[in-house]
Amino acid sequence: MKIAHLVVLLILTSSCSSVRVASDYDKNANFDTYKTFAFYKPGIDKAEISDLDKRRILRAIEAELLAKGFTKSENPDLLVSIFTKSRERVNVYNNGWGPYGYGWGWSPWYWNNYNTSISTSTEGTLYLDLIDANKKELIWQGMGTGYLSQKMDKKEERIKEFVAKIMEKYPPKSN
Repeated sequence: MKIAHLVVLLILTSSCSSVRVASDYDKNANFDTYKTFAFYKPGIDKAEISDLDKRRILRAIEAELLAKGFTKSENPDLLVSIFTKSRERVNVYNNGWGPYGYGWGWSPWYWNNYNTSISTSTEGTLYLDLIDANKKELIWQGMGTGYLSQKMDKKEERIKEFVAKIMEKYPPKSN
Protein backbone atom coordinates (compact mmCIF):
# COMPACT_ATOMS: atom_id res chain seq x y z
CA MET A 1 0.00 0.00 0.00
CA LYS A 2 2.87 2.38 0.77
CA ILE A 3 4.25 1.92 -2.74
CA ALA A 4 0.90 2.98 -4.22
CA HIS A 5 0.95 6.14 -2.08
CA LEU A 6 4.49 6.89 -3.21
CA VAL A 7 3.54 6.49 -6.89
CA VAL A 8 0.53 8.80 -6.47
CA LEU A 9 2.71 11.37 -4.68
CA LEU A 10 5.32 11.25 -7.46
CA ILE A 11 2.66 11.70 -10.14
CA LEU A 12 1.10 14.63 -8.31
CA THR A 13 4.39 16.41 -7.68
CA SER A 14 5.62 15.92 -11.24
CA SER A 15 2.33 17.07 -12.75
CA CYS A 16 2.26 20.23 -10.60
CA SER A 17 5.68 21.30 -11.83
CA SER A 18 5.01 23.65 -14.70
CA VAL A 19 8.33 23.34 -16.55
CA ARG A 20 10.85 20.57 -15.92
CA VAL A 21 14.38 21.62 -16.77
CA ALA A 22 17.78 20.03 -17.16
CA SER A 23 21.11 21.18 -18.52
CA ASP A 24 24.43 19.79 -19.64
CA TYR A 25 27.69 21.55 -20.35
CA ASP A 26 31.34 21.20 -21.37
CA LYS A 27 33.33 20.93 -18.14
CA ASN A 28 36.38 22.45 -19.88
CA ALA A 29 34.60 25.61 -21.01
CA ASN A 30 35.41 28.84 -19.18
CA PHE A 31 31.97 30.47 -18.95
CA ASP A 32 33.42 33.69 -17.53
CA THR A 33 34.97 34.53 -20.91
CA TYR A 34 31.64 34.69 -22.75
CA LYS A 35 30.24 38.22 -22.83
CA THR A 36 28.54 38.64 -26.22
CA PHE A 37 25.99 36.64 -28.21
CA ALA A 38 24.17 36.37 -31.51
CA PHE A 39 21.53 34.01 -32.81
CA TYR A 40 22.62 31.08 -34.99
CA LYS A 41 20.23 31.41 -37.92
CA PRO A 42 20.91 28.01 -39.60
CA GLY A 43 20.00 26.19 -36.38
CA ILE A 44 16.99 28.36 -35.62
CA ASP A 45 15.62 27.94 -39.16
CA LYS A 46 15.45 24.16 -38.58
CA ALA A 47 13.15 24.50 -35.55
CA GLU A 48 9.75 23.12 -36.56
CA ILE A 49 7.51 25.81 -35.09
CA SER A 50 5.81 28.88 -36.49
CA ASP A 51 7.85 31.98 -37.21
CA LEU A 52 5.73 33.82 -34.64
CA ASP A 53 6.68 31.36 -31.90
CA LYS A 54 10.34 31.49 -32.98
CA ARG A 55 10.32 35.26 -32.56
CA ARG A 56 8.65 34.92 -29.15
CA ILE A 57 11.31 32.44 -28.05
CA LEU A 58 14.19 34.54 -29.40
CA ARG A 59 12.89 37.70 -27.70
CA ALA A 60 12.62 35.80 -24.40
CA ILE A 61 16.16 34.40 -24.77
CA GLU A 62 17.53 37.84 -25.66
CA ALA A 63 15.87 39.38 -22.59
CA GLU A 64 17.31 36.68 -20.32
CA LEU A 65 20.84 37.02 -21.73
CA LEU A 66 20.76 40.82 -21.51
CA ALA A 67 19.61 40.51 -17.89
CA LYS A 68 22.63 38.27 -17.23
CA GLY A 69 24.95 41.00 -18.54
CA PHE A 70 25.50 39.79 -22.09
CA THR A 71 25.62 42.13 -25.08
CA LYS A 72 24.22 41.33 -28.51
CA SER A 73 27.03 41.55 -31.06
CA GLU A 74 27.93 41.13 -34.74
CA ASN A 75 31.15 39.44 -33.58
CA PRO A 76 29.86 37.25 -30.69
CA ASP A 77 31.54 34.91 -28.23
CA LEU A 78 28.41 32.73 -28.14
CA LEU A 79 25.97 31.59 -30.79
CA VAL A 80 22.46 30.77 -29.61
CA SER A 81 20.40 28.08 -31.30
CA ILE A 82 17.12 26.37 -30.49
CA PHE A 83 15.45 23.04 -31.20
CA THR A 84 11.88 22.04 -30.38
CA LYS A 85 9.87 18.85 -30.03
CA SER A 86 6.24 18.29 -29.17
CA ARG A 87 3.88 15.39 -28.65
CA GLU A 88 0.18 15.02 -28.13
CA ARG A 89 -0.93 13.36 -24.92
CA VAL A 90 -4.35 11.75 -24.55
CA ASN A 91 -5.71 11.57 -21.01
CA VAL A 92 -8.63 9.25 -20.23
CA TYR A 93 -10.44 9.71 -16.93
CA ASN A 94 -12.86 7.03 -15.76
CA ASN A 95 -14.95 8.63 -13.04
CA GLY A 96 -17.64 5.94 -12.60
CA TRP A 97 -18.04 3.45 -9.82
CA GLY A 98 -18.59 0.50 -12.12
CA PRO A 99 -21.62 -1.32 -13.53
CA TYR A 100 -23.37 -1.65 -10.17
CA GLY A 101 -23.70 2.03 -9.38
CA TYR A 102 -22.54 3.85 -6.30
CA GLY A 103 -21.91 2.13 -2.99
CA TRP A 104 -23.02 -1.38 -2.02
CA GLY A 105 -25.66 -3.48 -3.72
CA TRP A 106 -27.46 -3.18 -7.01
CA SER A 107 -29.71 -0.44 -8.29
CA PRO A 108 -31.35 -0.24 -11.74
CA TRP A 109 -31.10 3.57 -11.68
CA TYR A 110 -27.30 3.49 -11.65
CA TRP A 111 -26.69 0.73 -14.18
CA ASN A 112 -23.67 1.51 -16.43
CA ASN A 113 -23.15 4.86 -14.82
CA TYR A 114 -19.65 5.36 -16.19
CA ASN A 115 -18.47 8.92 -16.50
CA THR A 116 -15.51 8.78 -18.89
CA SER A 117 -13.86 11.92 -20.15
CA ILE A 118 -11.06 12.26 -22.65
CA SER A 119 -8.80 15.27 -23.04
CA THR A 120 -5.74 16.00 -25.11
CA SER A 121 -2.82 18.24 -24.36
CA THR A 122 0.45 19.09 -26.05
CA GLU A 123 3.70 18.55 -24.22
CA GLY A 124 6.58 20.52 -25.68
CA THR A 125 10.33 20.48 -25.21
CA LEU A 126 12.56 23.45 -25.92
CA TYR A 127 16.31 22.90 -26.28
CA LEU A 128 18.48 25.97 -25.96
CA ASP A 129 22.03 25.52 -27.27
CA LEU A 130 24.95 27.86 -26.57
CA ILE A 131 27.81 27.38 -29.01
CA ASP A 132 31.36 28.73 -28.71
CA ALA A 133 31.49 31.02 -31.77
CA ASN A 134 35.24 30.59 -32.34
CA LYS A 135 35.46 26.81 -31.93
CA LYS A 136 31.95 26.11 -33.32
CA GLU A 137 31.41 23.66 -30.43
CA LEU A 138 28.40 23.21 -28.19
CA ILE A 139 29.37 24.31 -24.67
CA TRP A 140 25.99 24.36 -22.90
CA GLN A 141 22.55 22.95 -23.51
CA GLY A 142 19.42 23.64 -21.52
CA MET A 143 16.19 21.77 -21.93
CA GLY A 144 12.69 22.59 -20.69
CA THR A 145 9.67 20.32 -20.93
CA GLY A 146 6.09 21.17 -20.07
CA TYR A 147 2.57 21.56 -21.33
CA LEU A 148 1.95 24.19 -23.97
CA SER A 149 -0.86 26.67 -23.91
CA GLN A 150 -3.12 26.82 -26.96
CA LYS A 151 -4.65 30.08 -25.75
CA MET A 152 -3.13 32.97 -27.65
CA ASP A 153 -3.21 35.35 -24.68
CA LYS A 154 -1.20 32.87 -22.56
CA LYS A 155 1.28 31.75 -25.24
CA GLU A 156 3.86 34.52 -24.84
CA GLU A 157 3.73 34.26 -21.05
CA ARG A 158 4.25 30.47 -21.26
CA ILE A 159 7.23 30.85 -23.62
CA LYS A 160 8.83 33.39 -21.28
CA GLU A 161 8.34 30.95 -18.40
CA PHE A 162 10.01 28.12 -20.37
CA VAL A 163 13.02 30.26 -21.29
CA ALA A 164 13.42 31.78 -17.81
CA LYS A 165 13.37 28.34 -16.16
CA ILE A 166 15.94 27.00 -18.62
CA MET A 167 18.22 30.04 -18.25
CA GLU A 168 18.20 29.64 -14.45
CA LYS A 169 20.67 26.79 -15.12
CA TYR A 170 23.13 29.11 -16.92
CA PRO A 171 25.94 29.62 -16.15
CA PRO A 172 26.53 26.20 -14.63
CA LYS A 173 27.49 26.22 -10.97
CA SER A 174 31.09 25.25 -10.25
CA ASN A 175 31.60 22.36 -7.87
